[in-house]
This record gives sequence, structure tokens and C-alpha cells, in this order.
Amino acid sequence: MHICRIKRVVEHSDIHKTFFLDIKMDAVPGQFVMVWIPGIDEIPMSLSHIGEETAITVEKVGEATEAMHRMKEGDKLGVRGPYGRGFEIRGKKALFVAGGTGIAPLLPLIKIYEGEKHVVLGAKTGKLLLFTDDIKRIANLHISTDDGSAGMKGFATDVARMLMEKQKFDVVYVCGPEIMMEKMLDLCMEKGIEMQASLERYMKCGVGICDSCAIDGYHVCKDGPVFSSKVLIKIRDFGEWRRDEAGRKVSI
Repeated sequence: MHICRIKRVVEHSDIHKTFFLDIKMDAVPGQFVMVWIPGIDEIPMSLSHIGEETAITVEKVGEATEAMHRMKEGDKLGVRGPYGRGFEIRGKKALFVAGGTGIAPLLPLIKIYEGEKHVVLGAKTGKLLLFTDDIKRIANLHISTDDGSAGMKGFATDVARMLMEKQKFDVVYVCGPEIMMEKMLDLCMEKGIEMQASLERYMKCGVGICDSCAIDGYHVCKDGPVFSSKVLIKIRDFGEWRRDEAGRKVSI
């Protein structure tokens, strides 16, 4: 485990912050790290910035992330990793579909993808859209919000379907709520397009030992978190069930 300091903090909204760390990692877009918040917990986090700077983007959703949101420049964190299987670059024209903080693991991939790229970014409201300025500089950005306060009123899957009806994509990269990703899988299977999706599950070890993230014989931490559509169609729990901190299966 590396003990590192927070170099700076960028506040995006009341519930979203990006923490830049004084550590460099040789990571692949889509990989994750285990982040130790002293005295609180250790949690998995996607890397939203890779290369010259390393950063994680955190949504305030529970005790550990609330504790992180109280941290400031100069505070220390423990980081181990990177772990897991990341995204694989395919084709010359890609569609990226992100819901909420699902844009975090996709952002490094969008930056290095050399072909034509279209990004669908969805959120509940315009105030919760992340990295729009960064994306506009390097890709075609399409926005949707649940309340219609920015972009098209509706869901990211609605915008993605419209684009896929009009254009031909070589590959689709997805991250966000699992219900959204399940709909995208159905759409990609209908269109005959390869999809890669980053899954989220409760994790403890991060290296495939504890079984906390087991899903139909796969470990999300080791075999994923990125899975291809060829694998996802075989996973019965995808879009249906996950395990809580006690190992119980709960409905998604």
C-alpha cells in the first residue's frame, strides 16, 4: 500500500469531488484502486485521471465517501493497486455511454482513444453533470438529464439509441447504473455491436480472494471490472442481483 497525500481537490457539485494524489500509477483505463480512509474503511475507486496526474472522483453516498469529502489538500490516504481488467481499445469509431459518476473510469479512455468518439453523458440534473468541458474539447458530447435541465430530457440510453439508429459504431463503452448498462447490452446485441462495461460490486480484498464481488463464477475485482458483451450475456446476475457487505444477495 502507498501512503500518499492529496495534492488538490476539485469540487464539481455538492456530492462530487475529484481528489488529485501525489502518486503516479501505470494503470489502464477502467482499472481501479483500493483506497484506505484512515480510521474509516477501505473502498474500491475508479481512476478518473491516469498519466501525468492520478485522481479519483468520489460521489458522497455513504460513511467512507462522506469522510473523504471532508478531507483537504495535504491529508493522507492509503492506496493499493491498480487492480483488475480495464478497457480494450477497439475500432475507429466508438460510443461512450456514462450515467452519473460512471464517466470517471471512461474519461481516461476517451482521452486516449484515437478514432472518432461520441460521448453520451447522463445525470439526474444538469448540476450533476461531470467533466463536460474536458469532454467537449476532445469528443462529440451528447447530454441527457432526467429533469430536462440540460440536454435532452430522458435517459442516456434514449440518446444512445438515437445515435445508434443514425450512425454505425465499432464499439460501445459503458459505465453507470447497472439497469442502464443492462439496457445498453440489449441494445448492442440488437445492433450487433461489441460492448464493454465496467461493473461495480462490493469489494474487500480487490484481488479475487474474499469472494465478496463474486458474480456467476467471475470476480469483478479480478476478471473485471470491465467485461465484454460476450461475457455479460452469460452472467445471470447482471442487472438483477448484487451482494451486500454481509454477502447476502439483494435486488438491484
